[in-house]
Amino acid sequence: MKTNLGLTTIWYYILLFYLISAAMARGQKHQVKAPNFIVIFADDLGYGDLGVFGNPSIKTPNLDNMAFEGQKWTNFYAAASVCTPSRAGLLTGRLPVRSGMASNKNRVLFPDSKNGLPASEITLAEQLKEAGYTTAAIGKWHLGHKEDFLPTNNGFDSYFGIPYSNDMDRVVQKGGSEYWNQPDDSIKTTHFNVPLLRGTQIVERPANQNNITKRYSDEAVAFIKQQGENPFFLYLAHNLPHIPLFASKEFLGKSKRGLYGDVVEEIDNGVGNIISVLKEKGFDDNTIVIFTSDNGPWLPFKNNGGSAGLLRAGKGTTWEGGMRAPTIFWGPGLVEKGVITDLGSTLDLFTTFSAMANIPVPNGTIHDGVDLSKTLLRGAPSSRNSMLYYRGTELYAARLGDYKAHFITQGAYGEFGKRIVYDVPLLYNLAYDPGEHFNIADAHPEVLKQIENLVLEHNSQLVRGKNQLIDRE
Repeated sequence: MKTNLGLTTIWYYILLFYLISAAMARGQKHQVKAPNFIVIFADDLGYGDLGVFGNPSIKTPNLDNMAFEGQKWTNFYAAASVCTPSRAGLLTGRLPVRSGMASNKNRVLFPDSKNGLPASEITLAEQLKEAGYTTAAIGKWHLGHKEDFLPTNNGFDSYFGIPYSNDMDRVVQKGGSEYWNQPDDSIKTTHFNVPLLRGTQIVERPANQNNITKRYSDEAVAFIKQQGENPFFLYLAHNLPHIPLFASKEFLGKSKRGLYGDVVEEIDNGVGNIISVLKEKGFDDNTIVIFTSDNGPWLPFKNNGGSAGLLRAGKGTTWEGGMRAPTIFWGPGLVEKGVITDLGSTLDLFTTFSAMANIPVPNGTIHDGVDLSKTLLRGAPSSRNSMLYYRGTELYAARLGDYKAHFITQGAYGEFGKRIVYDVPLLYNLAYDPGEHFNIADAHPEVLKQIENLVLEHNSQLVRGKNQLIDRE
């Protein structure tokens, strides 16, 4: 009897040990499973161009629902107010001035530019590859069109898209407002001899921009359908609503906002398709989707540009309308719902994704991002409390907490006034005055001193990269 009882007890403990071990293994597997990341990057979309950010005419039900199910960020910034430096900042987590992807003369790369993103820069794709991620880039690249600089030589397993802006490689020249007077049947996609690449090979030239948004979204859906157990990173950078504006027949004439609204609504439809396939594949509980814009709206093109909403100015400037972007984080299984009014930036994606994928940030390189994972997962306060506003290689403004100081102001590409350097910086409280209407510098010299110290500390660690944008063939 004693022997049987002993055997029963032993088997009981063996079974108990097995069950506990299995439960712990399941818990550990869940804890260490790296999330998937999808970044959807619009081009020249304004702060006020989405329904959930207050637009009364453009219908964006899929993006609105993403915000309701996830986090809407109201103080989220691009790394720069124009294309090339903004994209460099997102993918490296470093201010573009550090990588040399910023210039006062040529503010972006062109089809005759000699250079691109330096090989020494570690991209977000290269970083995530260290943790076994499958990576794909779709859409506008604009970090160098030569083979050495293309996505497949910067950590991405695959690429499908246009290597620079959709208004480049013009073969039909018209001037100013006449050229951009869309909708107009005289403006055709064949007027722009931009190449469409798969990998490093041209598969279409000129790219048919009439359906380019749809093809990008379909490509993204196809990529997601192909994924299995390995984590993945998808970077989908739309060419639009950067001018010239083109939309598929299904969306033309559908928006109350005209052609610009048609374009945005087609982008929103593609976002909906991406969310749907994530749910179909069962990826929605372990995927974070970020939607944001590379900079503000291109206001000189009036109805063919977007809206910065209540913010001042737009693309090309360091006013809020140039760099504050409508931003949404979605991930039902990961992201804590809410409206986040703390600061964040595309510069933070490198650091945040690295933390969530359990990869250390590379040593020996200064990164300008902070880890937002606690804000995303728990709704905790953001670790970011400041923002630097560069125009080219010059620091024009700085934000500390709610206060923003302008040392220099200038309009976009010659619009909205000349370059002004201030003896006493302009100062605005962005919590009260996001439109930057009321200069309060005289009342808060102590705040200006704090911002001055922030800038001095930044400058003490700043090593400028060799200018990669200035050399052209």
